[in-house]
Amino acid sequence: MTPSSSAEAQRWDRRYREGRDGWELGQPAPPLERFLLHHQLAPRPPGRVLVPGCGRGHEVALLAGAGFNAVGLDLSALALEEARRRHGPDRPGLQWLQADLLDPPALEQTGLAAASLDGVLEHTCFCAIDPAQRPSYAHTIARLLRPGGWLLGLFWCHGRPGGPPWGSDPEAIAALFAGAGLVQQLWQPAEGSVPQRQQEWLGLWSH
Repeated sequence: MTPSSSAEAQRWDRRYREGRDGWELGQPAPPLERFLLHHQLAPRPPGRVLVPGCGRGHEVALLAGAGFNAVGLDLSALALEEARRRHGPDRPGLQWLQADLLDPPALEQTGLAAASLDGVLEHTCFCAIDPAQRPSYAHTIARLLRPGGWLLGLFWCHGRPGGPPWGSDPEAIAALFAGAGLVQQLWQPAEGSVPQRQQEWLGLWSH
C-alpha cells in the first residue's frame, strides 16, 4: 500500500471507529436489492462481481446469496473486519480484499487484473471518493470488466456542498461512464429508496 493509500486507510478506519459513516443502512440498499432480484434487465449469476468500497459488506452478501462469486473491496481494515464478522470469512463465492481501488498495482496484487470481472456493483464508493478522482474511478471499472461485463450502480445525486458523501449530477455521471467506454442500458431515478436517501439514481451499463 502506498503512503497516500495507507494514510487514507487510516482516515477511513477512524471514521468507522467514530461512527461517522452515516450512509450505513444496516442492509443492502433497497433499490439495488429489488433490481438485482426482480428486474428483467438484472444480470444473472454466475460471474465474479466486485463491490468497491464495500464497507460492512451488505451488498457483497446480497450478491453471494444470489449465486454470484462476490468480492468485497475496501481500503479500511476496520470495515472489512466488521464485514467478516457480519457475513462470514472468505469462502467459495465470497471474498474480502483490502486495497485502494485507484491503485492499479495494489489491485493486481489482490488478483483484480484487467478484464478479471464479470460485473461491478456500486453503492457509496463513488460518493465517498474525491470528485476529482471520478474519471479514474470510471476508467478503472472499465479496465477491470471483461468484454460483455456490466456495472450496476446506485448513485446519490444530492446537491449539498461538501462530503463525503459527495453529491453528483445525473447528466455528469452518464457522460462520465460513456467517456470510459461503457454503454448505458438503464439510467433513471431509483425506486424504493429509504427516506434519508432521496435523489438516488439507478444505472446499468455494459462493457
